[in-house]
Amino acid sequence: MVKAEEINGKGFDVAIIGGGLGGLQCGYILSKKGLKVCILEQNALLGGCLQSFGRKVNRPASSTHARVAEFDTGLHYVGGLDEGQPLNALFNYFGLMHLPWQKMDADAFDEVVVNGKSYMFANGYQAFAARMTEYFPHQKENIKKYTALLKEVGDALPKSFSPKDDGAIYTQSLFARSAYEFVNETITDPLLREVLAGTSLKMELTPALPLYTYAQINSSFIQSAYRLAGGGNMVSDSLCHSIEKMGGVVCTRAKVTEIREQQENGLQLKVNETIDVFAKKVISNLHPSATLELIKESAHVRKVYRNRINRLENTTGMFTVNLALKENSVKYLNRNRYIHNLANGESLWSGTTATDAQNGHPQGVRSMLMSYYSKDVSTCQEAYAGQLDLLTPMTWGEVERFSGTKVGHRGDEYLALKEAKAEQCIEFAQSIIPGLKENIIASYTSTPLTYKDYTATACGSAYGIRKDYSNLMLTLLTPKTPVPDLFLTGQNLNLHGVLGVSMTSFFTCAEIIGMEAAADGLKFE
Repeated sequence: MVKAEEINGKGFDVAIIGGGLGGLQCGYILSKKGLKVCILEQNALLGGCLQSFGRKVNRPASSTHARVAEFDTGLHYVGGLDEGQPLNALFNYFGLMHLPWQKMDADAFDEVVVNGKSYMFANGYQAFAARMTEYFPHQKENIKKYTALLKEVGDALPKSFSPKDDGAIYTQSLFARSAYEFVNETITDPLLREVLAGTSLKMELTPALPLYTYAQINSSFIQSAYRLAGGGNMVSDSLCHSIEKMGGVVCTRAKVTEIREQQENGLQLKVNETIDVFAKKVISNLHPSATLELIKESAHVRKVYRNRINRLENTTGMFTVNLALKENSVKYLNRNRYIHNLANGESLWSGTTATDAQNGHPQGVRSMLMSYYSKDVSTCQEAYAGQLDLLTPMTWGEVERFSGTKVGHRGDEYLALKEAKAEQCIEFAQSIIPGLKENIIASYTSTPLTYKDYTATACGSAYGIRKDYSNLMLTLLTPKTPVPDLFLTGQNLNLHGVLGVSMTSFFTCAEIIGMEAAADGLKFE
């Protein structure tokens, strides 16, 4: 990596704002095709939500060496990574399959706990349907219909990369259908509806959620599920190394502060207020509203467009508790656990409304994702967890009053809020891990405000812009912007998550070099 000062006054074929997964993947695709690429990341670390962080934790007096607990911010597991599956093809293209991916338990890669009762999710469409039928035998035919739709969507994914179908992803009929209505129409048992939605802390469940989003994400994890035996930074480090090897330039601590249109073709970027970078094309991995804030003046960006983008609602954020555990205290499980406590008549599909997000009232913990981590899982099936991550939805309204503060200087009220929320999460987790509290060495917390400050995500949103199946013209954005040489990428466009962002990176690059060139070397079996 180079310092921003070293590229002052230099020109590139493509400059990419933001070194998150989407930005790095665009850099990889374009560098591979011989373009001169520069990636500009405002933070000291690349990766966005792929970032991981380490903390020294106390050890027993008998220990002779310090222990460093490493935590992930967003990469807890991925789907569709088996040979012949979509993410495998994508990660083969990006040179990421050499990383230590660990397959999760195929018979129970996810466990959904609804009001104290567990339901295991199995990999493979047939195995998944059979397992659900064991729990709900009277829904056998409905489960077949549900699973068939997910399989159909998953099987069709490779067609999105065909030059003949370039851009077809944005006209998918399933984007214009409601996931909520599909589940309600297909599944007649109310409890089964909640169970099937139970793993969906990977997305924000609302009646407006497009069916394509719901089906594609759930389909990929049913295909196969993997964890990375190490931090998510391994992904960003690998992409960075490859980009530099192909002649690209990667800069950290390089915050783009303005985008200026040139009189002729191309754009000028102000970096750290004083450094000038020139590019024929620019890709922004930032939120669209954050991208527009960088354009002070433009003949192409009309006020109506700015207002449209700025009015778009963002999905809710996450509150995360990262726990460092005592040795040999909590058994490692090679699956994720989703816990839900629902009151009578309550549904996971209620989502987070704009009113909820603005009211600022603390939200109780009713749903949680638990993700285990152990370095020993590849050699010992009875390994113990070294760390445990607890994630629960948290609205921007709960932390918005602290948004003018800086990391580490938010005041006692903010610390008290985090402490109280963490206590709620730990108590909630103890419902299925008795004695958890006394086996915690240290805990670390983050809120949507943390994510906003470290990843420049609007309102600390976990899944980007809230898509609405009934209003696709406004909520489903394409890579193109009104500025001819400026393009978007990342989770705010097509799909969020690792699979969605990886797909979108190709769609963005296709706007510059065409899909045939962008997808050259991408092989789906």
